[in-house]
Amino acid sequence: MSITKKWLAFCLAVCMIMPLVAGCGEIATKKEDGKLHIVTTVFPYYDFAKQIGGDRVSVDLIVPAGMDTHSFEPTAKDMVTIGEADVFIYNGGTMESWVPKVLEAAEGKNITTLRMMDHVKVVDEEIVEGMQEEEHEHEHADGDHDDAEETEQDEHIWTAPLNCVKLVDEIAAAFAKADPDHSQEYLNRAEQYTAQLKDLDMQIRQIVAGAKHKEMVFGDRFPLRYFTDAYGLTYRAAFPGCSSDMEPSADTIAYLIDRIKQQHISVVLQVEMSSSKVADTIAEATGAKVETYQSCHTVSKKQFDAGVTYLSLMQENLQVLKDCLN
Repeated sequence: MSITKKWLAFCLAVCMIMPLVAGCGEIATKKEDGKLHIVTTVFPYYDFAKQIGGDRVSVDLIVPAGMDTHSFEPTAKDMVTIGEADVFIYNGGTMESWVPKVLEAAEGKNITTLRMMDHVKVVDEEIVEGMQEEEHEHEHADGDHDDAEETEQDEHIWTAPLNCVKLVDEIAAAFAKADPDHSQEYLNRAEQYTAQLKDLDMQIRQIVAGAKHKEMVFGDRFPLRYFTDAYGLTYRAAFPGCSSDMEPSADTIAYLIDRIKQQHISVVLQVEMSSSKVADTIAEATGAKVETYQSCHTVSKKQFDAGVTYLSLMQENLQVLKDCLN
């Protein structure tokens, strides 16, 4: 289905659901169980909300565990869930281009919205040496095409722990405003949690300081621009972070193989829930070990049900980081 047809279908769905959302009745500041109802779009914000809110909040994750957020489209049920939220936390950017229409459908409801990309310095994705550049053919609502090169923002802002400190503080402030009777609880939990994030940041800095080299090589998409920028690391990868491509060219694979050999790199990385085909091909040609770096963008249903957290995933990443930089 073309982008235009998908967009028209989505707009029609929004129009159909608007009366349902509007007819849900006035949503109280807190629900009958006395808890704030928090709705989030991606896993990191779901986890942050739970850590800050504790038993004072109920939290829904709109994009199901195990699903690629880049291809997600909300259902009618999702739109109603958002319309009933006290606080709606979303990332922003092109991967959540559906959000403004849903919020328009819920206009008039007493919803506090947090667009997290508004609260950190956002950088653009970049094409580094050897990376396969995606061929863009942008289709507009009128059906026209624009082949002009466009720079995309890197939307994976949570990959740098100190960015998360800012995001957590924003979430805590929103909770405190929505539920002033328990504001100090939210602020206290946020202070405790940001202390853990700062400790994580120090652990990463210690690993980088003692590393033999400072380059990460991904036989995959690269969603860690904020992370590598924060810690002075360089990287090579098959694709940018939001690329829809899955099959790199022979030239890209050859470049990454040569890079690993020349730089004596012992680990080739992939991200969670990704095909290991490219990384395995590179590993076979170089003798490098394949390891998975958790971008924390999403988690599998098994991980979700087991109660993994942003911090637990990042602790796993510490060992991966040690391996790939030594």
